[in-house]
Amino acid sequence: MTATLDTGWAIRWLQGCAEVIAAHREELMNLDRAIGDADHGENMDRGFQAVIQKLSETPPESPGAAFKLTAMTLMSKVGGAAGPLYGTAFLRAATAVGEVPELDGTLLSTALTAARDGIVARGKAEVGDKTMIDAWTPAVEAAQKAAAQDPSGVVAVLEAAALAAEAGAVATDPLVARKGRASYLGERSAGHRDPGAASTALLLRAAVDAAGSADSADAGAPA
Repeated sequence: MTATLDTGWAIRWLQGCAEVIAAHREELMNLDRAIGDADHGENMDRGFQAVIQKLSETPPESPGAAFKLTAMTLMSKVGGAAGPLYGTAFLRAATAVGEVPELDGTLLSTALTAARDGIVARGKAEVGDKTMIDAWTPAVEAAQKAAAQDPSGVVAVLEAAALAAEAGAVATDPLVARKGRASYLGERSAGHRDPGAASTALLLRAAVDAAGSADSADAGAPA
């Protein structure tokens, strides 16, 4: 079982992000059409396709470098609120991990916490506002708990974060939006899932899948 996550995992994760966002592009657009301006899926897809291009042009030498490259690309390529918010998240994560070659569960939890805190600082949202924070905060809390139980269990940390984010995204359905364009709808925003929370859950699930692919490769390696 993987005890740390290296640059290879970070690259696989970002590639997985691009794949899952492309696969769910229309779904995210439809979610945003109901309570926003319908561009979340398109913007996220364009941003992560640009990230993949940048990764091929300048392969990063550490997880932190991969996160920083992603941050800069998303900030420059993604329109609306998602670019600055996700860009800030990846930039804060990059700062949190520095140039270390591998992340254990504790440092991974620290990176996720820094990412969430960056989104809060940028967007001024809190749990219950019907934003991506409703997925990020439960994910961070679950990651912190899992890391405290087993700092070497990086996959368990990611899995806990992804499950909590998925539940958090679903929990935005009945909420009345208090931030962003959706807040203009008032009570009519209830009954719709927040697209940022939905994309957060997709990205964190991709992180789990990227770590799992490393385990599969290790299992198939000759002794």
